[in-house]
Amino acid sequence: MKNKRPPSPWSKWLLPLLLFTVLLFVACGSRDKEPSAESGSTGETRAIQNKGSDTLVNVALSWAETYREIDPTVTIAVTGGGSGTGIASLINGTVDIANASRAMKEKEYEDAQANGIEAVEHVVAIDALAVIVNLENPVSELTIDQLADMYTGRITNWKDVGGNDEPIVLLSRETNSGTHVYFLEEVVRKGEDDNTDIFAPQTLLMPSSVGITSELRRNPKAIGYDGLGYVDQEHEKVIAVAVDADSPFVMPTVETASTGEYPLARNLFMYTAGEPTGVIAEYLDWILGPGGQQIVANLGFVPLTDQ
Repeated sequence: MKNKRPPSPWSKWLLPLLLFTVLLFVACGSRDKEPSAESGSTGETRAIQNKGSDTLVNVALSWAETYREIDPTVTIAVTGGGSGTGIASLINGTVDIANASRAMKEKEYEDAQANGIEAVEHVVAIDALAVIVNLENPVSELTIDQLADMYTGRITNWKDVGGNDEPIVLLSRETNSGTHVYFLEEVVRKGEDDNTDIFAPQTLLMPSSVGITSELRRNPKAIGYDGLGYVDQEHEKVIAVAVDADSPFVMPTVETASTGEYPLARNLFMYTAGEPTGVIAEYLDWILGPGGQQIVANLGFVPLTDQ
């Protein structure tokens, strides 16, 4: 009878080693198949990164939540931070969609191109920028000329615009905000390309709409501005605005913004890196359709017309 060969000292490790190798191969294969924003395969989760305008953030959050119910395979991460933050992220290639309450500047387009990105603009809604004061303030109407003089510091007392003999407290969004940029260009500089006026140094810069409304509600001397969708007329007084002393005073409403009667109506934008495709194109098509535009209207902004 032949003697049996003694077992190799490695034999007891052979089976665990083979099992580990198989599991490692499967895991690597799974990582290779991680879903992307453009995958679109049935059962896979597709992600969209969306960042930017604080004016648009509530609408964008509502769009994202509603679309998740329409297509559960899509997750949309929405953050604010201001139009400048969103546009910078698009230029750096870290977001799929940038929200903005102002148009991109020529320099920003150039910076994007330098990074190999062609920024494409999409108008997704219209906003009326409301001028607001404390409920106790007797002033109800202001021209853009008067607002410009107030925000540059040429007018510093409410009595000079028909109000009480009190100093004017100026409230504004911070400089990274698209709303700040719009107000600077269209109100402080009155839409004049050669105008170099800036906000008065005593202007209080607020990081959010909430900051403006909180200060305004407690301070009868304050004046600020905000997107119409964020205005609560039970706690804030909205001012009728005219282009000049010879023009009609108009209140900001969905109707006056959509017809162009209100002088401080503006487009709201989304920007993509190139023409959108895949899940991003599907999402933008839905935003611009009846479902997405109904959310715009529900939140107090102005939906796009058929034209």
